[in-house]
Amino acid sequence: MKEKIPEPLLRIIGEVHGDILSRDDAPKNYSESQRKGSLEIYPEYAEGLDGIVAGQTIVVLFWLHKSSRDVLKVYPRGETSRGLCGVFNTRSPVRPNPIAVSELLVLARDGNILTVSGLDILDGTPIVDMKKKID
Repeated sequence: MKEKIPEPLLRIIGEVHGDILSRDDAPKNYSESQRKGSLEIYPEYAEGLDGIVAGQTIVVLFWLHKSSRDVLKVYPRGETSRGLCGVFNTRSPVRPNPIAVSELLVLARDGNILTVSGLDILDGTPIVDMKKKID
């Protein structure tokens, strides 16, 4: 019998601060957003920000802690006329592992705080990871 893969252990490295307080107010995708806010990286992970500068685009992974994890079919973008679709074929926030990906433009860095543009994520959402975008 095949050995079971252990469950991953995620470390939350920070959280989002912004003016998006509900899903209804959130842009459908980062590529459609001009919303600004900040990413607070917890002090124990701040050293990992070295090299990130204003003008750079970063790819950020978020844990959508308020999303349902037991839905496998959704109406894409909430449009019932399009019919139900599997969540893995959508950018829906409801999914077994509610991880979101956004590409954000860094406007400024002040210590462990990144001011960014392009937010489509709720205020208080945990940050799982971030990476430099490769052009």
